[in-house]
Amino acid sequence: IALNSSMVNGTRIIGPSIGGLLIAGFGEAWCFTIDAISYVAVIGSILAMRVAPRARHEAAEMHLLEELQHGWKYVLHSVPIRSALLLVAIVSMAGTPYTVLMPAIAAQVMHGGPNTLGLLMTATGVGALSGALYLAQRESVVGLGRIIMYASAVFGVGLVIFSFTTTLWLSMLVLAVAGCGFMIHLAATNTVLQTIVEERLRGRVMSFYTMAFFGTVPIGSLLGGILAERYGAMATVMVTGVICLCGSGWFAHKLPAIREVVR
Repeated sequence: IALNSSMVNGTRIIGPSIGGLLIAGFGEAWCFTIDAISYVAVIGSILAMRVAPRARHEAAEMHLLEELQHGWKYVLHSVPIRSALLLVAIVSMAGTPYTVLMPAIAAQVMHGGPNTLGLLMTATGVGALSGALYLAQRESVVGLGRIIMYASAVFGVGLVIFSFTTTLWLSMLVLAVAGCGFMIHLAATNTVLQTIVEERLRGRVMSFYTMAFFGTVPIGSLLGGILAERYGAMATVMVTGVICLCGSGWFAHKLPAIREVVR
């Protein structure tokens, strides 16, 4: 999981730089065109996979809705899984709007253009890559609960500090720290969930993880846009950072009970 995150965030460092150059030289349309063409390689990679089918005894006995209900009950009755997924939902919904607001921040606060936006997003990618590499060198999942708590707190603090910055170099530094915390939080949670969940329910639980992560981002982006229009982009980023800190504090309160169940 950590190595996969490293690859994803490694490309986030290169991508914004290339995007900034393409926008400056050829315009936005060519960025979307090249992006669309790149998915040919993704589709080809998926088609090239050869996975041996496995017998699914339970699938023959349960319908789709019953499987979802079973997975939902499993998540609700497990304190570690329920708490981890709820923190992911809080951080994803509250924390990710800053990326949607980044073009406005680059133009209105930093007084820059596409290159400034590329540098800000690249700084986030550098921090995320550093966090993924840190997790990749760990040899055990022991202690990841505490790391999840600290990482979400670092992300929240990073957003709060970023909301007060007006210089590009300081913003890049703070975003790198925030990106590191965000990636460690997500990847560590993913690792813990896939370790403690029963194998027969892993797919269903990870679907809830995906929903908690990607499913809440559009809601957070909508709310972030509404707040930014009324109170400003930086004030919105500060509020989202405070919410992430509150989520981290709540998870810290639940951590002793989580450890007891996991043991």
